[in-house]
Amino acid sequence: MSTHDLYAAPVRDGIRTVEMAGDTRFTWEYDDGRDTLLNLYQKGKDKQWDSVKRIDWDLEVDPYDLLGTPDQALAIYGTPHWDKMSERDRKELRRHSASWQFSQFLHGEQGAMITGARIVETVPDLDAKFYSATQTMDEARHVEIFSRFLHEKIGLVYPINGKLQELLDDTLGDARWDMPYLGMQVLIEGLALAAFGVIRDVTTKPLPKQILTYVMQDEARHVAFGRLTLRDYYRQLSSAELSEREEFVIEGCYLMRDRIRGLEIWENFGINTADAKRLADESAYMRAFQSHLFSRIVPCVRDIGLWSERVQAAYTDMGVFDLARSDLEALMRHDEEQAERLDAARFAAEEADRKAEVDAVIAAEADA
Repeated sequence: MSTHDLYAAPVRDGIRTVEMAGDTRFTWEYDDGRDTLLNLYQKGKDKQWDSVKRIDWDLEVDPYDLLGTPDQALAIYGTPHWDKMSERDRKELRRHSASWQFSQFLHGEQGAMITGARIVETVPDLDAKFYSATQTMDEARHVEIFSRFLHEKIGLVYPINGKLQELLDDTLGDARWDMPYLGMQVLIEGLALAAFGVIRDVTTKPLPKQILTYVMQDEARHVAFGRLTLRDYYRQLSSAELSEREEFVIEGCYLMRDRIRGLEIWENFGINTADAKRLADESAYMRAFQSHLFSRIVPCVRDIGLWSERVQAAYTDMGVFDLARSDLEALMRHDEEQAERLDAARFAAEEADRKAEVDAVIAAEADA
């Protein structure tokens, strides 16, 4: 079935064109690069995987209870809007909410795939080109996974959120080679990684847990790539140049904060925009979710050297300043270890099942 037939709202044009500026950079220096980036490149090659084989797509999914999370996670829970809903409407709302979240993951991953290719084209250093080529493949796999999940398991897709589209346009339309790193690797990927982690840790359903756990194993490397490259480069910039990038970070973070309200969902259920904004802002769950979403961004921004008083003031205004103390390295190790533990548990269970089958056959032959 065409994706257009599954969209919750009409999408007029199947192709969106973003005008890009900037230079394509070749390098004729093929000497060894930075050890940290080459090690990351090696890990990127070693950790390639096939979503068709690694994910158990035969697992059943209830599209009306996709994650197994309580209804309190919905911003309108306990309000008059919720009380007026029939159980059928509430089931449909759960489906729409999950679809919106995974649709934005899908669109963001396509943006990351295009940005990865853009970085290969524009970054001046060969070691960074090497790694970004592996990331582009990772992101293609993620687009494949989220698209299949939405088509086969939910049957409903939401268009890209306007705030996410705006940040993607700003990221890809900037002529400076470091801006795709800053917009995608730090802001969009950082927020997505945190969102994946929150949902991975609260869902009780095996298929979305598998998908998010394995995708996060890749994304942990991507954020590390952005940190390593930008930290080196930003040490060379003037105060004026750093100030321009700080302004981009501040505006981008506000866009990302506003994106998670999911206003498109509520509009489909007859709730006007003003009420939807208010309910999202007053929801205790949404506030907690929002604060977690910046757990990867804030320490990364500090680490790469964009930590002026106005950046700190913006994070204070958003209520996420204290996240600067987060141990980003520990978070990334945890993401990789989660995938390894999930693989170990799944393979152990499969081995136990095979042994049981063999034992049953042996027992049956003995009885005969």
